[in-house]
Amino acid sequence: MKENILNILTDFWGVILSNGPKALVIIIVTMFVSRFGKVVIERVVRKAIIGEPDLDPEAETKREDTLISILNGTFKVVLWVSVLLIVLSEFGVNIGPLIAGAGVVGIAVGFGGQYLIKDVITGIFILLENQYRIGDIVDIGGAAGLVESISLRVTTLRDIDGVVHHIPHGEVKTVSNMSKGYSRVNLVVGISYSDSIKEAADIINKIGLDMWKDDEWHAQLKEAPYFVRVEELGDSAVMLKVLGETHPGKQWSVAGELRQRIKETFDRSGISIPFPQIVVHGK
Repeated sequence: MKENILNILTDFWGVILSNGPKALVIIIVTMFVSRFGKVVIERVVRKAIIGEPDLDPEAETKREDTLISILNGTFKVVLWVSVLLIVLSEFGVNIGPLIAGAGVVGIAVGFGGQYLIKDVITGIFILLENQYRIGDIVDIGGAAGLVESISLRVTTLRDIDGVVHHIPHGEVKTVSNMSKGYSRVNLVVGISYSDSIKEAADIINKIGLDMWKDDEWHAQLKEAPYFVRVEELGDSAVMLKVLGETHPGKQWSVAGELRQRIKETFDRSGISIPFPQIVVHGK
């Protein structure tokens, strides 16, 4: 028994000594190929992607980064699986059954992995059609948040509460991209019926121009926010519509600053922002 174990160990050590250096060289070369492939993929994608007219440079970079991430991940998987088979063959392992087994697994996946195939095919179309990219803010089937990663099978979102959502592409029916091309501030501000609409509109337009001239906010705006129209005659207020285009994903910060400036300026100008009240009459 001991002799058999000793013979096995001796044979194993002999295989390591004879084939180990070659396998080590293969692994080292593969590591360099992996890094070189990453650089090549990045350069090819940067040059091959043609910019869309409605996308700014930052959005175009997001698109390119998404494609680079997908292609690089796929390249690494194919490369290392191939190298693993080569190394095993160097150590005398018959890889024929492994390859045949992989074919059997592929057939099984073809019959039983329909959802997986659907996810992958949908993921390919999402990437080709540039529906969204890493870094975009999207709403997918009620899950809204920042796109942290995209694979061929699944999209990962992180919402405002920090919750991570993993969404299989096959489940995607409708995608609402809130940060592609441009975004828009869309506010409705109420004033009292006794206040001047023209005065309120002039104040809103001046605030919009002041933000446009402010270096901090100018970098987030595509145009100065402005008064559009009287949106509604409500029960307790005249509702004024305010619009303004921003760079992708900046609409929330701009809207918050705009609300604050409107409120503070209305207070100084004596324009009130009504709120619903209930008047109770006694007998």
